[in-house]
Amino acid sequence: TWVQYSTYFFYPILSGFLPIVIASSFSMLAYRNVRHIVRRQLPIVRRKLDKQITAMVLMRVIAYVCLVSPYNTYRIYAVNFPASRSVPMAYAIGRLLQTILLSINNINFVINFYIFIIFSSRFRRQVKLVLVKKCWQRWKHWCCSMNNRIEPDNNIEARNSQIESEENI
Repeated sequence: TWVQYSTYFFYPILSGFLPIVIASSFSMLAYRNVRHIVRRQLPIVRRKLDKQITAMVLMRVIAYVCLVSPYNTYRIYAVNFPASRSVPMAYAIGRLLQTILLSINNINFVINFYIFIIFSSRFRRQVKLVLVKKCWQRWKHWCCSMNNRIEPDNNIEARNSQIESEENI
């Protein structure tokens, strides 16, 4: 039953088709909305930001499809035609392929930052503000705060009494 469940429902529907359809439909709705915004009388800045957001959403969906589909396809294949451990070379190749495709699948969770950096100038400005102005200044203050002041030594009498006691010995 696990083979049938994973072959016909889990990997094709829950992991593959359903998220792709939902993401694609919402990205198309966003694209359609931006097309209607162009026709309305809105400030140019707002239209530009809406176009940037739509471009980011569309690229995110494309990246999602490209990064998730190979792993789901391989898993459907591996569940239906498992490699036997008695053939070590085929088993090792299958495990290697699964590891590579799983790594590509996990890139899906990291790639948002890079997609947003590439397609949005506003996001780039915000990242620069946070990294340079806030994080770098805190790190610089924490790591490189040295006291470069010359202070007078107020313990002259304590030294003089120590020198006198050494002379007496």
